[in-house]
Order: sequence, then C-alpha cells, then structure tokens
Amino acid sequence: MISYQDVILFILSKANQRVYATFKSQLQSYGMTPMQALVLNALYEEEGLSAGELGKRLVLDSATLSGVLDRMAEAGWIIKNSDKTDRRVLNIQLTEKSNQFRNEFLQETEKLNQKVLSPFNVEERLLLIRMLKDLRNK
Repeated sequence: MISYQDVILFILSKANQRVYATFKSQLQSYGMTPMQALVLNALYEEEGLSAGELGKRLVLDSATLSGVLDRMAEAGWIIKNSDKTDRRVLNIQLTEKSNQFRNEFLQETEKLNQKVLSPFNVEERLLLIRMLKDLRNK
C-alpha cells in the first residue's frame, strides 16, 4: 500500500509550497506576488501582449489574469490599453516603473531560481526542469 508521502500529488504540492514561499518572501520588497512576477517576466520577454495571449502563455484563465492585471495596474507596473482596431482586446504595456526595475528584477528572479535549485547539481537541475515540463505538457 502506498504511503501518502509517496503520492506524487503530495510531493509536488509540498515542493510547490516551498518554492512559492521562497519567491513570495523575496518579492515582497517589490510589493508583488509570485503570479504578478510571472506576468512581469512574460512582458519583459515580449511587451505589448494582449491579455488573452498573456493568459495562454501563462496558462491562466481570464478571471484570474484579470485580477492580477488590475492589481499590477493599480501598483503602477503595467498599463492596460484597449486595442484601437478591436476594443474587446486588451494590450498590456510596461510602465516606466517596471522598466526601471527590469535588470534588478530579472537578476532577482534568476537568484531565486538558483536558490530553489541549489540542492541539485547542474545535470540534476536540467533533468528536473525537463521532467517537470514533460509532466506539465502530458
């Protein structure tokens, strides 16, 4: 009989809690949640994405993303603009504030990734990331 401690749901859930807490504590200095940080990272890769495209890339439903974007706009990280050709489409732009923090924020994100993965050697890190991506995509 399998122990609850060996159930993959339990293992991944507890690992997720640890990673989330690590990111959350470090991102508080920016006044940002881990989900908001992911949105900002995606926009640093490609600014001007529509809310719909952003939701697809981050695998978020529109209701969840809408709340995240609202809070980020209120905090001055992004600007939400209606598309001139289709008012139903919402384009997301970075603000001066988010551009000011770009390098610092990306370096902080990289440090957090390294911190979380520090128990593993380089090969283990690459393997873990690949296996988690494979699991996510199945």
